Amino acid sequence: MPGSYDRSRKAAVVRQISNNFDQALSVYFGTQTPDPEAAQGSHDAYVAALRAHGTDVTVLPSLDDHPDCCFVEDVAISVNGKAIIPKMGHDSREGEQSAVIDYLGRSADIVHMDPGCTMDGGDIVFLDDRYLIGISTRTNESGAKFLAGHVKESGYDVEFIHIPDTALHLTTVCSSPRPGTLIAAEGHLEPEQICHLAEEVIWVPNSESYSANTIGYSGDRVLVAGGYPTIRQLLLDAGFTITSVDMDAIREADGSLTCLSQFNA
Repeated sequence: MPGSYDRSRKAAVVRQISNNFDQALSVYFGTQTPDPEAAQGSHDAYVAALRAHGTDVTVLPSLDDHPDCCFVEDVAISVNGKAIIPKMGHDSREGEQSAVIDYLGRSADIVHMDPGCTMDGGDIVFLDDRYLIGISTRTNESGAKFLAGHVKESGYDVEFIHIPDTALHLTTVCSSPRPGTLIAAEGHLEPEQICHLAEEVIWVPNSESYSANTIGYSGDRVLVAGGYPTIRQLLLDAGFTITSVDMDAIREADGSLTCLSQFNA
């Protein structure tokens, strides 16, 4: 129900790193060719961190035809018992949805977006009683409006946020680790876009913008990418208990913490 989301994150599905991860899309963060072996090591540590926080994790096999297949956040958006399946925002990623649809279809109604709609799930942030929907290079206005229709039918509010070309997705530069709180990256989002939405906005300096992507659990527990001292101190000062995960190898393919999982409970 609106307002009742408690970040318990009881179950999630993830997918192993593709053997062709070195061919994954990389525009924003990558400094070298993505390394499949190193990325799988980071992915293993990530899964361990989810399980340590009480999440029942299902691990799907990799898809060698899809170098970006580990980024399962993008292939579906959960709305009150529905799994909204988009046309992916980059043509090379079409086809990644199939096995995740099979998994989510066990407990959710599958809804496919209309032709002409594009969306990546990475453009969605859930904040208490509303869905923040990013309109980006991967999510067009038709996709955003399609999702908004289902969101409003379920009793939630919607806020559209235009994402600059400096960021891949909304979740790349924004997350909500607990009720009433947003983390946002300076230099990508402006105060007038989000400050009216949350009781508390924690701003990350542009030099650490990657760290704005976090996974919040109930009890003010939060997963963060390792190696970003400013956000670590800001979150400690705000009363969070922190678990750091080394995401360097995932970052080389523009991936972040939330990108690697599809939570369904």
